[in-house]
Amino acid sequence: MPLMTFRRVLTATRRTSNLLSHQSLPLSSRHIGLKPKLPFTLLLLYHRSLSSLPTQNPATLKPPQKPQDPITPTPTRSRTPLEKQFETWVQNLKPGFSPIEVDEALRAQSDPDLALDIFRWTAQQRNYKHNHLTYLTMIGILIDGKRYGHAETLVEEVIAGACEISVPLYNSMIRFCCDRKFLFNRAFDVYKKMLKSEDCKPTLETYTLLFNSLLRRFNKLNVSYVYLRAVRSLTKQMKACGVIPDTFVLNMIIKAYSKCLEVDEAIRVFHEMGLYGCEPNAYTYGYIAKGLCEKGRVGQGLKFYKEMRKKDLVPSGSTYMIVICSLAMERKFEEAIEVVFDMLGNSLSPDLLTYRTLLEGLCKDERGDEAFTLLDEFRKRDGLMGEKNYKILLNGLHFVNRE
Repeated sequence: MPLMTFRRVLTATRRTSNLLSHQSLPLSSRHIGLKPKLPFTLLLLYHRSLSSLPTQNPATLKPPQKPQDPITPTPTRSRTPLEKQFETWVQNLKPGFSPIEVDEALRAQSDPDLALDIFRWTAQQRNYKHNHLTYLTMIGILIDGKRYGHAETLVEEVIAGACEISVPLYNSMIRFCCDRKFLFNRAFDVYKKMLKSEDCKPTLETYTLLFNSLLRRFNKLNVSYVYLRAVRSLTKQMKACGVIPDTFVLNMIIKAYSKCLEVDEAIRVFHEMGLYGCEPNAYTYGYIAKGLCEKGRVGQGLKFYKEMRKKDLVPSGSTYMIVICSLAMERKFEEAIEVVFDMLGNSLSPDLLTYRTLLEGLCKDERGDEAFTLLDEFRKRDGLMGEKNYKILLNGLHFVNRE
């Protein structure tokens, strides 16, 4: 071999050795102890065998993979009885079902939540829309099931125009709003929509619900005057709509006027009752008698009381006691005593204040002996007076007589 060729091979071998030592440190580090005095042919073969090995980057090495477990199927969740019932009823509804069929399905449900699910599901089906019948049924089911929040949502949907209107549906909505304290104003919103409609005018039931709701707020005199305006307006609108009131509605109007001491208006309505074919009852006379006595017109109040008794109508306990106290304060003791005995004869008992007003009034009128005699008589006839009240009344009479 020529000398130049030998030098080239030797130089190439050294370069290859240097490259291997830089590119693959782990492999070259294993052979740090090789002796340079080995024969050249062996060194050349050794470096060729190293150069033929592929170099690998430790960062690209993949960890050994573990054998995968066989795939186990995920267990399916069992359906609840409510879901099964829902699927059953959905399957029973034939394609192209009508609101009548949906209404029957809703009425058949004992669970209001299931009925609401069916109601919502059917509303999402193509070519179907709920009508006033299905809304009426669903609202009734939710109210009976005490799902008031959902019922309020449906009421808002109807007000927004979700379906055509009907008198039974609107009356049902008004009844629901009147029974809910915070929906009182919403009831009158529904009523106003009925007034504006052509074929859904308010009925006697509508006005009965609204009057009854207003009267429940007549708890204080100053508040009663505020709601009395609404009663007046509602009465005028009822007449304008041609709705003929019954005795119950007229009694509520009379009660509203009497509570606000507008007794002349109450008496006017009382005289109009015959025009509507209505007959006054015990409540009618009682409201007017109490209003007249509280107004200070005790004579007129006594007149209505006597007229009521001639018709064998029995006043309420509150009517009796207001008439007795008013007569006693007017120093009409004979009439007051007569009313007390009439009250006891109807198994009603005056309260302690009524007894004291009458008996102590007699004492102040220098009729103390008569007052003591009456007290004993009242004790015999009134089984509810009790020993405690008797002693209170007796001590009061002694105290007043000493004065």
